[in-house]
Amino acid sequence: MAQQENQLDPVKFSCSICLDLLKDPVTIPCGHSYCLKCIKDFWDEGEKKLPSCPQCRRTFIPKPELLKNTMLADSLEELKKTGLRAAPADHCYAGPEDVACDVCSGRKLKAVKSCLVCLASYCQKHLQPHRDAAPLKKHQLVDPCHDTVTAAAERTERQREMELSRQQIQQQIQDREKDVKLLQQEVEAIDQSADKTVEDSEEMFTELISLLQKRSSEVKQQIRSQQETEVRRVRELEEKLQQEITDLKRRDAEMKQLRDTEDHNQFLHNWPSLSPLSQSTHSSNITIRPLRYFQDVAAAVSEVRGRLQDILRDTWTNVSLAVTEVDVLLPKDPTSRAGFLKYSCEITLDPNTVHTCLLLSEQNRKVTWMNQRQSYPDHPDRFSDYCQVLSRESLTGRHYWEVETAGGVFVAVSYKNISRSGVRGSAFGYNDKSWSLVCHSGSYGFMYNNIHTSVSGPASSRIGVYLDHGAGVVSFYGVSGTTTLLHRVQTSFTRPLHAGVWINSPGKSAEFCKLK
Repeated sequence: MAQQENQLDPVKFSCSICLDLLKDPVTIPCGHSYCLKCIKDFWDEGEKKLPSCPQCRRTFIPKPELLKNTMLADSLEELKKTGLRAAPADHCYAGPEDVACDVCSGRKLKAVKSCLVCLASYCQKHLQPHRDAAPLKKHQLVDPCHDTVTAAAERTERQREMELSRQQIQQQIQDREKDVKLLQQEVEAIDQSADKTVEDSEEMFTELISLLQKRSSEVKQQIRSQQETEVRRVRELEEKLQQEITDLKRRDAEMKQLRDTEDHNQFLHNWPSLSPLSQSTHSSNITIRPLRYFQDVAAAVSEVRGRLQDILRDTWTNVSLAVTEVDVLLPKDPTSRAGFLKYSCEITLDPNTVHTCLLLSEQNRKVTWMNQRQSYPDHPDRFSDYCQVLSRESLTGRHYWEVETAGGVFVAVSYKNISRSGVRGSAFGYNDKSWSLVCHSGSYGFMYNNIHTSVSGPASSRIGVYLDHGAGVVSFYGVSGTTTLLHRVQTSFTRPLHAGVWINSPGKSAEFCKLK
C-alpha cells in the first residue's frame, strides 16, 4: 500500500482552479478535468466572453455541456481510502513566463485573474475575496496580465481613443450634413425644374390647341363661305328656271288661245306675233350630288388628324422616356452576377430585321449562319449587307442580358434607325448609332463609329451586357466562373436601344440566354 501511495501523484487528481482534490469531476472537450462547481464559476465569471479552458486557453463554441466523469470519480473514491491528499503541484506554481499571484508568500502560485482596480493579480485562493465581498465584486477582473496601469492612466489612454473616435464621428456628421444640404438643394432644383417644365409644357400645349382651334375656325369659315357662294349660285339658277317656267306657261297660254281661234284669217294674222322662246337651261347641265359636296374637305381634315395622331404616337415615347429617366440618385453598377440578375430581361430577336443568311431558332433567341439563304418575306427593316439582327424589345432604363457565342460574333446595342444597307455604314460598331464588342477566337475588341479599341480579358464564350440607359452606360462582361468587366461605355443615349448580334463567320451562332 505504501508503495502504491508513493507511485501516485496527487496533482493528477487535483483541480487546477481550487488546487484541491477533484469534487464531482467533469472533463471538458480539451481533455482537462475540473470540479463541476469550479469550472461553472469560472465560466460564469466570463459570461461575456467565450468559455475557455483555464489551463490550455482553448475556447469552445457553443458552451459545452458539463457531464460527470464517472470513471475519474470512482478512482478518486478508491484513492481517498488510501489517504491520498491534495498537494500543490509544480505546474500550479508560476514560472518565468507566467503571471504570479501578488499575495502568495514564498513560492508563488499562478494568477488566474488580474484586477484593474487593485492593480494586482491573484491565484484562485486569493481571488476569493473578489467573489465574496460586495465592494470587491464591482472591480473589473481580466485574464492574468504582467503589466497593469493605474485607473487614471488607463482612463487617459481610453479618453484619447474616445476623442479620436469623436473626431471621426464629428467629421462623419459634417459629411452627412453636407450631403443632406446637397439633397435639399437637389429637391429644390427638382421642384423648380418640374414646375418650369409643367408651365412650359402647358404653354406649348395651349399654343398647339390654339393653333388647332384657329385651323378649325378657318376651315369652318371657308366651308360657310363656300356654302353661301354655292347656295347663291343654286338660287340664281333656280330663279332662272322659275322665270323660264313662267315664260313657257305664258307662251303655252297664248298658243292655246290662238289654237282656239275659229277665224282662219285671224289665226294666220296673229301667228307671227307670238313671242319667241328664250334659250332654255337644259336639265342635263345640272349635276346633283346629295351629301357629297364637302366630303373631300372632311377627308382632308381626317388625313390631318391621322398624321397628328401618328406624330403624337411616335414621338410620345420620347416624351415619356424623357420624364421617366429623370433619376437624381443613380445607383452604382452591380459588382456581382447576382446583382446584375436583378435587372435581367428576356431578349427575343425580330424576324423582320434578320439577314437572310441567318436561321432563327430557339423561339427567336438564337441565330446561326447557314450556307443556304432563308426564305424571309421582304421587309424594309431587314439587314441586307451584313448577317445581323436586332431585338424586338425597345430598351430603356436598366437591363441585363447574356449572349452565348460560338465563333466570330459582334455583341451589340443599337438604335433602331441604324441603316439596313450600305458598306460599313450598316455594320454594328461602324457608325454612331451602335456600340459593339468584337468576340473572336478568345480575344476581344470594341467598335464605335468606325474606331477600334483593344480590349483585354479572360476568354469566355458567354458575354453579359448591362445597360443603364438613363446614366448613359453600357458595359460588356465575360461570364465564366466570375464576372469580369471587359469594356464600359459612358455616353448619352438619345433614344431607346435594341440588343443585336452580328455573325461574321459561316456556321457560327449566337444565343440570347434565358436567365430567369
